[in-house]
Amino acid sequence: VQLVESGGGLVQAGGSLRLSCAASGFTFYDYAIGWFRHAPGKEREGVSCINAEDGNTYYADSVKGRFTISRDKAKNTVYLQMNSLKPGDTAVYYCAAELRTSDIINLRADEYDYWGQGTQVTVSS
Repeated sequence: VQLVESGGGLVQAGGSLRLSCAASGFTFYDYAIGWFRHAPGKEREGVSCINAEDGNTYYADSVKGRFTISRDKAKNTVYLQMNSLKPGDTAVYYCAAELRTSDIINLRADEYDYWGQGTQVTVSS
């Protein structure tokens, strides 16, 4: 099982980045894919997740209206489009996969089975 994030970098406040999470080694549409972030000195935070089968999505209040999660089933890849970035969005972003037991998706990190290595996002003011 492998989850590989890419697309992080340095951007000015108000700018945009698109993160990618390429999944392999498991049946993609059986899982929910989530994005989490961890900033120094802060708790890990769930950002957004998507049901890889039906595309249903969920967002944390802190990113609602600015971030968009999507998936490409043919490529087993999930994207996180991040617009109107703020310095407070600076963190290492991780994607993770949770084997779905229902159609309900969530951002409870302890329920996710597989994790990527993370990609750094830095937003300058």
